[in-house]
Amino acid sequence: MTKTKARQAAILAILDELYPNVTCALHHSSPWELLVATILSAQCTDERVNMVTPGLFAKYPTMTDLAHAPVAEVATLVHSTGFFNNKAKNIIGAAQRILTAYGGEVPQKIEDLLTVPGAARKTANVVLGTCFGIASGVVVDTHVSRISQRLDLTREVTPEKIEKDLIRLLPQSRWIQFSHQLIHFGRQTCVARKPRCGECRLADVCSSQDKVA
Repeated sequence: MTKTKARQAAILAILDELYPNVTCALHHSSPWELLVATILSAQCTDERVNMVTPGLFAKYPTMTDLAHAPVAEVATLVHSTGFFNNKAKNIIGAAQRILTAYGGEVPQKIEDLLTVPGAARKTANVVLGTCFGIASGVVVDTHVSRISQRLDLTREVTPEKIEKDLIRLLPQSRWIQFSHQLIHFGRQTCVARKPRCGECRLADVCSSQDKVA
């Protein structure tokens, strides 16, 4: 095993020790609810989305309900997630698209999901991985992007190119879990504004130039 491969294996082993059973932090009871929550999570924290979705689904409990909802009313309900007008249009459009094109069932092929309003690769990967166990790619959010760069798993800066690097480096069996692990790690230890390097289990394999004590 090369030195690079050994370091990558060490990273995965430590993440498995720290977060053996992590899953998506967005609360949901169905693929549809997770799709909506993930659309709302763009440029917003999961915690905020989890505060908003109970009221949204209480008002519009089914996909059909949301498909016929007034944009202004939905925008009011999701206002605190930011970009509320676009998000309201997207989740209403998503409901309409899935009802008309897929019989009301969230599609399980990434090519189909990407035709749904508001569902880019990150959203599609979240839904397919979390709800269906389908490793269609690697979810690249701000945590995954930042920490993958710090660990020298990629030197790219765009989510699309970072995902390609991670897909190349990681076995497909790790694509789903790896993202969840890095997201939790980013919230608890490798915090963006003040990483806790002194207590970090990955410090010995971290290549970041700005580690702090």
